[in-house]
Order: sequence, then C-alpha cells, then structure tokens
Amino acid sequence: MTSVLPIINRYLLVLSVLVLLINSYEITFLVWSITAFISFRSKYSVQISKLIFVFSVIMVVALFSSFFSNFKNYNFIRDVAYLLKPILGLLIGYNFCKSAGQNAIKTIIYVGVALAVAHILTIMIYYVFFGIKSFNALRHHGGYFDDYEVYILILLLFHKKFEINIDKKILYLCTLVLSISTILYFARTNILQFIILFLALKGYFKITTRGIKNLLFILLIGGLSYAAIYYSNPRRNSKGIESFFYKIKIAPIEAFKTKINQEDWKEFNDNYRSFENIITVRQVTHDGWFKIIFGKGLGSTVDIGREMWTNDGEFIRYVPALHNAYMTLFLKSGLIGVFLLIYSMFIIGRRSKAETELVQTINNLLVGSAIFLILSNWVFMGLYLKLDNKSIFIGFLICYKELILKRSQKEELR
Repeated sequence: MTSVLPIINRYLLVLSVLVLLINSYEITFLVWSITAFISFRSKYSVQISKLIFVFSVIMVVALFSSFFSNFKNYNFIRDVAYLLKPILGLLIGYNFCKSAGQNAIKTIIYVGVALAVAHILTIMIYYVFFGIKSFNALRHHGGYFDDYEVYILILLLFHKKFEINIDKKILYLCTLVLSISTILYFARTNILQFIILFLALKGYFKITTRGIKNLLFILLIGGLSYAAIYYSNPRRNSKGIESFFYKIKIAPIEAFKTKINQEDWKEFNDNYRSFENIITVRQVTHDGWFKIIFGKGLGSTVDIGREMWTNDGEFIRYVPALHNAYMTLFLKSGLIGVFLLIYSMFIIGRRSKAETELVQTINNLLVGSAIFLILSNWVFMGLYLKLDNKSIFIGFLICYKELILKRSQKEELR
C-alpha cells in the first residue's frame, strides 16, 4: 500500500494543477479538497504548520465577524471556499513532496510544461482556426497570466543550482516551451515575478555592497526602459504590442491612485483597482471600529455603485472579492486579517540554516516568492486568487527544502 500512495499522490498533484484549465473554481475547489483530504498527514513541520495556522486564523476571524453581519448563504459558502484555497494548495504541494521524495521535482516541472503546451495550443487554435488576432481577445481565451509556469521556467534556468538531472535535449525543449508560453501571456505581473525570482536566485536580495550595487543598476535600467515606453506614448485602444506597452505605462499608478473621476470612463477603467481599494476602505471604516479590526465577515461584499462586466462573463455590482488581497481581507477579517497576511509572507521568506548550496538556493527562491507575494497580493489576490496554483508550488518548495536538509544531516552522520 505504501508503494502505491506516491503514485496516487502524483496523479492527484497533476490533476490539482491541470484542473485550473477548466476555468471553474467550483471544480477546482472540489479536486483540491479531495486531494488534500486523501494526502493528509499526521505530522507537519514547524514552517508549514505556522503558515496553515495563520491562514486558518484569518478564516476564524472572518467567521467570528460573520455573526455580527447580514449575509446571503451563497456568499457565505463562496467565501469559505475562497479563504480555504491557500490552505488546500499548501497542503497539496507539501503532502505530494513528502510522499514522492526528492523525485517530486520532476513531476512538478513536467506538469508546468503541460500547462505551457496547453496555453500555446489554445492561442494557436484561436489565432489560426477562429481568426482571432486581437491581443486582448487572445489573452481572454488563452489566459491572462500563469505564475506556476514562471516558477518552473526559473527552476530550469537554474537547473544546476537546483541539481535537476534531466536530459539536456529535454531540458532545452522544456525551457523553450515555457519561455514561449510565458511571453504569450504578455502579463506585467509575470514579467516582474520573473525578474524578482531571477534576482533572488542571483543572491541580490542579500544586504551586501555587491547586492545593493546590482539592485541599483537594475533599477536604473528598469527606470530608463519605463521612461522609453512612457515617452513613446502608446495609445489606449491600440492593438498588439502597443496595447501591452500602454498597460506598462499606466502600471505604476493604476492600483495606487487615491482620487478617481468616476464620470470619466477612461480614467475609471484604467484605475479600477484603485477604485476598488478606495470604496472598500470607505465602506468598512464607515461601520465603526469593530468592522475595522475584525472585518465584515464571510459573505460580505463591496457595493461598487454600478454593474460591471467581469471576466467570468456576468454583470455584478456587489463584489465579494477584490483584485487586492489586502483589501479583500480587510473587508472579511479586518486589520487582523491584513496583519496576518503580511506575517504569512514573513514565514515564507524566513531563511533556514543553509549548510549546502542547494538549501541556500531554495532559501533564495522562497525569499523571492515572499517579495513577489507583496506585489501579487496587491494586484492579483496572491494565494487567494481562485484560478491560481502557486500555493501548491510554495508548499512543495517548503517540503523539498526539508528533505534536502534531512539528506545533508544524514550524510554528516556517516
């Protein structure tokens, strides 16, 4: 039976990652729940236990504040599923790695390549057979981003540091496929994710003279590149790469504006994330100190004052989850939830003793992940995003580091 479990867990891991291609959170939640239940273990490490505990407390606080609010049953159940997502993902990744051992990394890689192949084929089908050539339309059908693929691309680019033993031809092919797929997303967050993780693995986030100099140089290059795009003045309704440049142009301000003219539809649409933040803070603080500290609970929504067309293909006025994870948790579990979310990133990025280069490399990737989550939580819900699976990868990475540490300790005792 013990020899069968790793095989079962491998198929469950593959299913848990690829199920997101269906684009249905109800199905994803069902698959993740079953997988986490089947693979559940009696013992967990301190780091993963702390993470699970933090996300569980966020859920409990939201549940507690629900008793002092009115909500619809459907909204309540939906929020339970949303707030459980990071917990389920972390457990799935951790449990799979614990069951499969160090060979788990190959499965993690190949399932990422499968995602990339599916994405490229989807783009090709809509481009060739349906004649869809609009940049935004292709992204709508093929997907807006995929953080998991970027993680796998980083693993392959630094395969020597991660001691990944894959045939060179297969390695180069997988790297090419993932590179093409990542480019075709034209996602600003994925570009920043790649840069952050790349710099982390180069060791530039260590507080050293060399690290600071390299970061300053990269910031200079980034600033000059942004200036070039900004002054090229890409048009708002343009197509192709110019449309992508326009999104880069407005990126620094669209999620951070404090005043928005709602009557100007261009300004409203371009800065919708900021509008969500403004309206959430206004509505939560309006209800007094209790809601500010504990939130409005599970089932709570934000009234944006008008019906908006969503990527899910429906008009909605009462929004249950925002683009911003900090604001979403402020709505559900108040300042307590926000502080706990920040603490979760500290747990992920906290370095353990690095006695080998491989452990140091994994530490660096976890530090990069924590830094990226600061951004991801602000613009795309972080680990709470309903169609995202980087929590699985982070859970896997935490367990993988623990396995390497145990291996090195055993080698020392010999």
